[in-house]
Amino acid sequence: MKHPVDVHVGQRIRNRRWMTGTTQQQLAEKVGIKFQQIQKYETGMNRVSASRLWDIASVLGVKIDFFFEGLGETETPANANDLPGNILTDREALELLRSYYAIPENQRKRLFELARVLSEAA
Repeated sequence: MKHPVDVHVGQRIRNRRWMTGTTQQQLAEKVGIKFQQIQKYETGMNRVSASRLWDIASVLGVKIDFFFEGLGETETPANANDLPGNILTDREALELLRSYYAIPENQRKRLFELARVLSEAA
């Protein structure tokens, strides 16, 4: 049976990996394991040891506490009711975020304002 903490940590690993454009194979090679093990971590099937989580955090460029952010939060922001479940588990949403942050800052701000205006008009 999957433990909710293991599932949460696994989702955070997957989200960060997607955001950095790292494949399971690349992450596995950098931490010295098989990509199948990364798959098991990401689904919460296997628990990540402290030392392995340290290695994964180092490769993905985050602090250990990143993997525990949002754990146990039961309240949802008022405007989150329009969002599907956990939006950060949606691959399309993550690809959109990655593409958004690849845009130069001045253009990104203009795109953000356009998106805001369009969403208010919808």
